[in-house]
Amino acid sequence: MAETPVTRRSSPNSLVIVRLLGILFVVAGGAFVAGVLYAGLGDSPHNDENFSVVWQSWDILDKAYYYDLPPEEELAYGAAQGLLAAAGDPYTFFAPPARAELDRQATAGEFGGIGAQVMQADDGRFVIAELYPDLPAQQAGIRRGDVIVAVDGTELDDLTLPETVALLRGEIGSAVRVTLYRTSEAREFSVKVERARVELPTVYAELIDSVAHVRLYRFNANATTLVAQAIEQALADGAQAMILDLRGNPGGLLDQAVGVSDLFLDGGRVVTERSQDEETGYDAVSGQLAEDVPLVVLIDEGSASAAEVVAGALHDHGRAVLIGRPSYGKGSVQHVYDLPDDSQVHVTVAIWLTPGGTPLQGQGLTPDVLVEVPTGSVPEQDPFIEAALDYLTEAVPPTVG
Repeated sequence: MAETPVTRRSSPNSLVIVRLLGILFVVAGGAFVAGVLYAGLGDSPHNDENFSVVWQSWDILDKAYYYDLPPEEELAYGAAQGLLAAAGDPYTFFAPPARAELDRQATAGEFGGIGAQVMQADDGRFVIAELYPDLPAQQAGIRRGDVIVAVDGTELDDLTLPETVALLRGEIGSAVRVTLYRTSEAREFSVKVERARVELPTVYAELIDSVAHVRLYRFNANATTLVAQAIEQALADGAQAMILDLRGNPGGLLDQAVGVSDLFLDGGRVVTERSQDEETGYDAVSGQLAEDVPLVVLIDEGSASAAEVVAGALHDHGRAVLIGRPSYGKGSVQHVYDLPDDSQVHVTVAIWLTPGGTPLQGQGLTPDVLVEVPTGSVPEQDPFIEAALDYLTEAVPPTVG
């Protein structure tokens, strides 16, 4: 029997090895923080000998693997992802170009999504809380109160609220299949939704009787200015108390978290940042807009990072009562390193402590007043807002005209 000719792939060449080294050792060399191109290895203590197992494994895979291997670039990305994952920190990771672009869009306040707000019910299930008008979720027939069962076949039993939201987001124009359960009809169904551009506002403000409701969606560069404007307008309109709504706020810029906290504080520590080498304190100053206004801060499982900094500071100083659900517990600081191929490396460089010295990372904040969210139904009135109004009604005597 004649032998069948076998075509062998060439061994990894030096160019690919150099490219892989550049990704594997990105954390070790000199680099700039977020948005700046990674500068190279510099005087890295790591070398080929330290990582010889990587090259040995790659050589074995190349020579012995039966199936076709993916492109070498994908292998390099896989190696980088494994290296960063080995640190054991969920916020230290390698993001290939496609994932990195989604992160950049979200940071800019716009992203590909279905146009729905999701909350987590008491039993852990994820419920559609709001639908943004004229966006794909509403157009696909999804309703408030629908329970999300799966996203693209991935069941959500062990996922957090931010992880579930991340599954729903994606490249603008891409499709996602969402499996839902509608309690009112006792049926499960799936819809295919094409993601569209979703642009989040920074601040939404309204006056409910004499209570100002100020919702802050993200801590971008304008957050403090916009919240201050909303407070000024509310006070001019006769507000006697305030609700600072941080539900679903994933965080953002630390200086803006300090600035927003400062609007409600008469001095004192806002947050302490602890790195490997030092501790840095960030303080409020006196003479701000709303130092004495009765205040409630709303939080939930989607309140993270800078949102928890603000809620923790106002709570520890006795300035606000926390109402809602336990927050996410993301109290660490990441630097983002941009690589030449548009991929990114995210590295945790510090943690945050509340003014009382409590680490936020992995713990989150427990509300003073817990709001129950029943599964499968979303009441006409927002239960979080209702709980805040009930508290403030007791805390603030009515004005006698």
